[in-house]
Formats: sequence, structure tokens, C-alpha cells
Amino acid sequence: MNDLQTKREADRAEASREELTERITQAIRQDGAIEPLKGLHFNRLSSPSECMHNVSIPAFCVIAQGSKEVLLGSDRYQYDPMHYLLGTVALPIASRILEATQEKPYLGLRLDLDPTLVGSAMVEAGYPSAQQGANVKAIDVSPLDVALLDAVVRLVRLIESPAEAPVLAPLIKREIIYRLLMGTQGNRLRQIAVLGGYTHHIAKAVDRLRKDFNEPLRMETIAREMGMSVSGFHHHFKSVTTMSPLQFQKQLRLQEARRLMLGQNLDATSAAYRVGYDDTSHFNREYKRLFGAPPMRDVERLREATRETAR
Repeated sequence: MNDLQTKREADRAEASREELTERITQAIRQDGAIEPLKGLHFNRLSSPSECMHNVSIPAFCVIAQGSKEVLLGSDRYQYDPMHYLLGTVALPIASRILEATQEKPYLGLRLDLDPTLVGSAMVEAGYPSAQQGANVKAIDVSPLDVALLDAVVRLVRLIESPAEAPVLAPLIKREIIYRLLMGTQGNRLRQIAVLGGYTHHIAKAVDRLRKDFNEPLRMETIAREMGMSVSGFHHHFKSVTTMSPLQFQKQLRLQEARRLMLGQNLDATSAAYRVGYDDTSHFNREYKRLFGAPPMRDVERLREATRETAR
């Protein structure tokens, strides 16, 4: 009986993955990204990508086809159609598509997570608060079970039912959050949704650093605001984000400088000063260390890649 049930679940999961692939393919026919429902994003790419740097947001991520790697500090997370990725804090990350071809493009899905909705679902489910003082890493990958996958497919189906979507989408999103709370990463969601626990304090510190990334880093001030010692704040920040506060700020500054040079045509010196660097040579060295090329050469490479894609 157990073998029969296992086979049925495997067949059901395979059918759901095939449907998910077909529906995303129909919704996004060219490489790029779309948001067919509020908070639901599709991404398509027909070839493996270089490492892309950006700031993540709290989200539940599923792959219908292909595979992807996400780098957070020194940690690497790889996932595929059999696994999901869950992120609960806005962090500077790097990612790249590993498997994608013209015949079988990478097809990914991201569902933004509303902390208020997570907290509401947690209370309704009768979950206790996460253990006080516990640390939970901000990103992890887990197997995608058949019940969670089924809920994802039903949410995607609503793209073709615009009259039903406003009513049913919130219910299915709540179900997805409930199933995540029930799963192996439930404590990660609980930590970010409740007041208390160091992860909540670190999330507040992350938000502070993101807003004031171009200001000098005053560890003593932030630690005091979080009610921690400097050493305790440093330890818990690194436990959650895998980076020290200084490394975190540096990545935010360099990513913003890259955006300014690419989007506003600033030169390297102007971008460096805009994001808080006083020493242009120091900025150039750190930029090359993160992105693999000096600032203007890197930006020109990105522009050329964009022109190639547009052809």
C-alpha cells in the first residue's frame, strides 16, 4: 500500500510539474520577466547566465524547468524543479541560471511574501512563537512536496481566470504560506513574522543598513538600538545573513554604484562618491573583487550583453 501511495504521489507531482511548465511557457513566450498576478512573478531565460547581483526580497521561489544557483556571502544554494528556495530577509545576493536552452528554457516563479500575511496565517494555524534568541539563516532550499506544488499550480491557473483571481488568489497564497509553515522551513517563516527572537532584530538592522548604506557604519549605535552588545550584534547578524555588517554594507554600496553607472551614465568616480566611498582606488579594487572587472569595463560588458539580447 505504501509503495502504491508513493507512486501515486510521484505521478501527481510529475503531472503538476508538467502543467506548471506549460502554463508558464504560455504566459511568457520570450526571455524576460512578467508579473501576471500581484506578487507573482515569472522569469524565462533561454541560456545559462553569468552571475547577477541584486537585493533579494522575502519570497518563495519555484523552478518549473532548469536550475539556478544563489550565493549569499560564502554560502551556495542550488535548486531545481524538485526543490524550492525560501528567503525571508532583504539581502544582497548573487545568482545565476545553470541549466537553460532554446528548446528547454529556464522557467522560474517567485511569490513575494507579505510578513503580515505570514503572521496572520501563523496565528490562525495556532503556531507558537519561534524560540526566543534563536538564529535562522535568511535563505535555504528544501524538497518541494506534492501538496505545496499543487497549491502553486492552482495559483498559476488563476492567470486565465481574471474574474476569480481577486477572490481566490489570496486564499491560495494563504494556503501556500500555511504549507510552508508546516514544512521543514516553518521556523524560518515564524522567526520573521513574530516580534522577538534575534532574527527579527537583525531584519530591522538590515532594513536600517539598506536605507543608510551610503552613511558611515556606526556599529555601536545600531547595536544599542537593537538592544545588543556590539559583539553580540555582529555574531547574530552574521548568523542570519552569512556576512558581517561591513561586508553587507559594502555589497549594497557596490550594487548601487553599478546601477548608477549603468542607468544614469555616471563615471566610476562620481558613482563611488555617491555611494559613500572617499577613495576611488579603494572603490575600484572592491568593485573588481565583487564583479570580476573594473567598473567601466564591467558596465560596458553589461551594456553589450543587453544589446545582444535585444537583437
